[in-house]
Amino acid sequence: MRSGEQQSLFETRKDRTRHIRRLYTVSVFVATCFVWAFRLTHIPANGEARQWAWFSLFLAELWSGIYWLFYQVLRWNMVFRTTFPNILSERYESRLPGVDIFVFTADAVVEPPLMVINTVLSVMAYDYPAQKLSVYVSDDGCSEITFYALLEASSFAKHWVPFCKRFKLEPRSPAAFFNNTHASTKSHDHIYVKHLATIRKLYEEMKRRVEDATKLGVPSEARSKHNGFSQWENSYTSRRDHDTILQIVLHKNDLHGSKDEDGCILPTLVYMAREKRPQYHSHYKAGAINSLLRISSKISRGKIILFLDCDMYSTNSQSVRDVLCFVMDEHKGQRIGYVQLPQYFDNIGQNDLYGNALSETMQIHLHGEDGLGGPLCIGTCCFFRRDALCGKKFNNQEENGCNDESEKEVVEVNMQRIEEEGKALASCTYEKNTLWGKKIGQVYGCLVEDVITGFRIHSQGWKSVCYNPPRKCFLGVAPTNLLHTLVQQKRWAQGDLQILLSEFRPTWYGDGKINLFLLLAYEYTMCFATISLPILYYSIIPSLYLLKGIPLFPKMSSSWLIPFVYVIVGETIYSLVQSLSMGGSIQGWWNAIRIWLYLKTSAFFFAFVDGILGFFGYSNSSFVVTAKTIEDDAAQRYEKEIMEFGSSSPYFTVLATLALLNLFCLLSTLKDFVLAKSAFAGEKMALQVLLCGVLVVINSPIYQAIFLRKDKGRIPTSLSVKSTALAFTACVFFKLFN
Repeated sequence: MRSGEQQSLFETRKDRTRHIRRLYTVSVFVATCFVWAFRLTHIPANGEARQWAWFSLFLAELWSGIYWLFYQVLRWNMVFRTTFPNILSERYESRLPGVDIFVFTADAVVEPPLMVINTVLSVMAYDYPAQKLSVYVSDDGCSEITFYALLEASSFAKHWVPFCKRFKLEPRSPAAFFNNTHASTKSHDHIYVKHLATIRKLYEEMKRRVEDATKLGVPSEARSKHNGFSQWENSYTSRRDHDTILQIVLHKNDLHGSKDEDGCILPTLVYMAREKRPQYHSHYKAGAINSLLRISSKISRGKIILFLDCDMYSTNSQSVRDVLCFVMDEHKGQRIGYVQLPQYFDNIGQNDLYGNALSETMQIHLHGEDGLGGPLCIGTCCFFRRDALCGKKFNNQEENGCNDESEKEVVEVNMQRIEEEGKALASCTYEKNTLWGKKIGQVYGCLVEDVITGFRIHSQGWKSVCYNPPRKCFLGVAPTNLLHTLVQQKRWAQGDLQILLSEFRPTWYGDGKINLFLLLAYEYTMCFATISLPILYYSIIPSLYLLKGIPLFPKMSSSWLIPFVYVIVGETIYSLVQSLSMGGSIQGWWNAIRIWLYLKTSAFFFAFVDGILGFFGYSNSSFVVTAKTIEDDAAQRYEKEIMEFGSSSPYFTVLATLALLNLFCLLSTLKDFVLAKSAFAGEKMALQVLLCGVLVVINSPIYQAIFLRKDKGRIPTSLSVKSTALAFTACVFFKLFN
């Protein structure tokens, strides 16, 4: 730092292992080139049975190699950030900007209201001036139970928020705090213990009332106390057919009802269920975001906006100040359009059975993208500059715009008038003939509206950063069974493919506007679904050719085997070391490989098919809310790390058929080797047999679910029979007629 310059509010350091990573990347690429060379120099003669398979394998290996190169871009220049919130407070404490927090829920059954209000309470208790903090709950399920729970939370907040701030507690979600024995009993201070007992009692009473209302409905006493419930009585037909319901539950300028037990102002709290009509497309979460953008501009006008899914509660009350260190930095903050924080989960087992921790995405991809110009937006745990989100292009001639000029005087306002004016902003027809959903707010027409919106922000000149502090900022709920995992990943992959096939394709739309390497990072994400084709091919064709004893890889004595072995062993060791360095276990690494295979051969394949059909107008995409609850017996299997199937889903049909096909091929090949009693056959087919054998070992949970298990999580008998018939027919047909 030069003499006279102010110290930056954050610092950036590069990955210390980057040179080793780059050297390894170059070596694997060279080996991959030799693999391609082997395919091109050893093409079978015309008429050989393996000629078409050989050429198809080359195409599969070619695309896999190119896709792998895209991935290396993410690992090429990873950066890590550190903030200095103390310096921020010294300079800007009186000029901190308003922060609006959007919490999204869509179904009170799969996203219980108690979960929603715990997330709300955790952010209401942020270590931030309450008069500059506003929390908005978007309820696309239009549930009066959720609204009732929010009323209960607003009353409890009058005790919970000052309790958290007085004793500097973490985490500030009541459920998480009371479930954490160490946190809730950390002090023997008699004053703390006394307050703790009172708060615990108040929380349990609130919890009981919300749970009773969930089972029995909103009590009549609550209906008579709050006229907000009359909106359901007057204008509600169904969750997809109702007027806008907007209620300002707490407001900083309500001088009577919005203060805590110490007489301090509480953050503004707003409930919104936007208007829904069957004849109008809701645009799912993107539509809810845009409605809240307009309503919040009427009520609080916060310059910084945080998006949170309803299960992602805060575990770090300082995270707002950390984020402001980026956007308010005097040297680089002016250009930062959003700050992406990682998404972590508190219900992941020790070995991450379904790979839902997303460790590689959160700890590698985001930091790699940050080094290229900014991480992609993942839709939750993301702080936006309002101007960037609303379509404004970056202009380096303008001032930062995040500093409040001065403290605003608190005056009483007419809540009813604001509510009535705000309802029109969330109507179905408001966006007609406007740029909302196109150039303003979240972009419509895609299953991953967050990614495409982040891309639009980047293309308008803004940068983004990733902030991943030692203490996690948010924890949520991950899917706890295989089907939910596959459905969620299929939606993401299909949405990415939609972008690739749309006008927003990175290499077209972002050309000249975004760093080339960041464009390649976007391309990597958009191509998720396409990698299913080579993986499916590798999972089927080499195994089938074992049945006829036809080799598709170099024999053991050939020097051409070396590049194949180097790529396989190198990537295996690298992935293991990377997994362990991120805090995983060896079993967790093996589980990640299994889920990687299952995703590529089922969810991503269906995403590819539906994406292509949708491009030609033959398929409609839909948004499926991931369940945040789990049945007791399924929860017990999850804790024991027993994989959950339990339904006749097409995903499981594909997985079971592939698993059985490889098992039949391996058993048939081993039988032929034993009968032939020839080492020569094994020498020619070794790599092929190894590939098939590894696939069989990976699929052991499927074999158990078909042949051994008797619980509800097993693969249904009807699906087992169908998959067995399909796999056996494919093997017999190939061996006899190919």
